[in-house]
Amino acid sequence: MTYRKVSLNLNGNYQRYHTPMAKDITKDDPALISRLRDPATVQEAFGEVIKLYGEPLYWQIRRMVESHEDADDLLQNTFMKAWSSIDNFRGDAKLSTWLYKIAINESITFLARERKRLNISIDDEESRLIDLIEADTYVDGDELALKLRKAIASLPEKQRLVFNMRYYDDMKYEAMSEVLGTSVGALKASYHLAVKKIEQFFMNND
Repeated sequence: MTYRKVSLNLNGNYQRYHTPMAKDITKDDPALISRLRDPATVQEAFGEVIKLYGEPLYWQIRRMVESHEDADDLLQNTFMKAWSSIDNFRGDAKLSTWLYKIAINESITFLARERKRLNISIDDEESRLIDLIEADTYVDGDELALKLRKAIASLPEKQRLVFNMRYYDDMKYEAMSEVLGTSVGALKASYHLAVKKIEQFFMNND
């Protein structure tokens, strides 16, 4: 995968770990949508959807579950669910919104299933995610990047999701609102609270 390193201040001197090149996937291609609705072209068009959205959806899932193998499986599940319900996609919502919702639901359902399997509470999930981060050999990153990932893992699930979408995907609050069904004001508050918690994590683990 292609990566770039992007610096960003969180009212401090923190830096993003490697993140894939962003694509503008929030704007639907009318021609692609039309082909998805046509039984004669839907299969070929869906192949293009996989190519276009595969990488950004993978990273959205990966940042929630912190495991390459699990993220890869969940990405496949996301596209299988999308394909199985493609006849129900009418274009009322953006294609990106529809796919992100499926991917996020898959991630959240998986995390809940893992908590049940391991008999841990949502409050104890942080330790499991940090163990996965420390054992990760798939994503390169320096010590600062590793600390940032651990800081994000310490956030509550919803704040972690909001932070990832805003910070890594550069997603606008309006687009996030469509995906998550949460008001723009609540999302802004959640993101800024997440930033403060991450800053505090860095201070406590300096």
